[in-house]
Amino acid sequence: MRTLTKAATTAAALAVTGVAFYGVGAASADNAAPKSDREIPNITKVEDKINAYYGGTADASGNFQASPKSNYAKQVADIEARAKRQIKHAAEHPGRDGRKPAIVLDVDDTTLLTYDYEKKNGFAYNAAAFDAYVQSARSIAVFGMPDLVNYAAKNGVTVFFLTGRDASQRTASAANLTKAGYNVPVDAAHFFLKDKANPPAYLSCGKPTWTCSTVDYKSGTRKHIESLGYNIVANLGDQYTDLSGGYADNTYKIPNPMYFLP
Repeated sequence: MRTLTKAATTAAALAVTGVAFYGVGAASADNAAPKSDREIPNITKVEDKINAYYGGTADASGNFQASPKSNYAKQVADIEARAKRQIKHAAEHPGRDGRKPAIVLDVDDTTLLTYDYEKKNGFAYNAAAFDAYVQSARSIAVFGMPDLVNYAAKNGVTVFFLTGRDASQRTASAANLTKAGYNVPVDAAHFFLKDKANPPAYLSCGKPTWTCSTVDYKSGTRKHIESLGYNIVANLGDQYTDLSGGYADNTYKIPNPMYFLP
């Protein structure tokens, strides 16, 4: 679940404007108050760069669509190609410990693209608006990701989805994944959502009150998946917090200049 303001979008978008973040620490280290307005990227110009990166256009219904020919799509395709090679190797050379190969993927902007929501809401987070968007189950897939996921499943690699979306959004989220072309199970055994009201026993930070950070929640869930006899050969996410904390042989960062989640 996101709690970002529009100002946070500017920080997240610096990768598009020429400033690269290399990890959670690097992304959050520069918190000093600017001494001059010249140190602050212009939000309008940053948003223009984001739209150009996604190749965004409005369709006849007023929805904003990213382009499959955009620089965003090209960058994602390169990452997916690397992940596919790893998945292929894992499928062809399973470990000797008897564990089953698996991959874990985040949802927002890893498997389902939220560009339309972000553009319509000025790249700012609003809980009610985002919930309505989730419940509409109309996100398109991140370009190429259904092919990667379905390839993994067809080659004996189990697919798990792990999201920060609330458990109340399970039905709509699962329907959206299926609608977007993910031909894999999206039941509770394969799709993990954040349930603060009834946290699973394997998350010690969940009780008596929820104190889990994103890294706690996601790494703890991956640890649980591996405890079931799986070896996570690839973990894909658009945020560094999706990828931190271990319990994955390889991590793949999907580009997302629209927002940053600590």
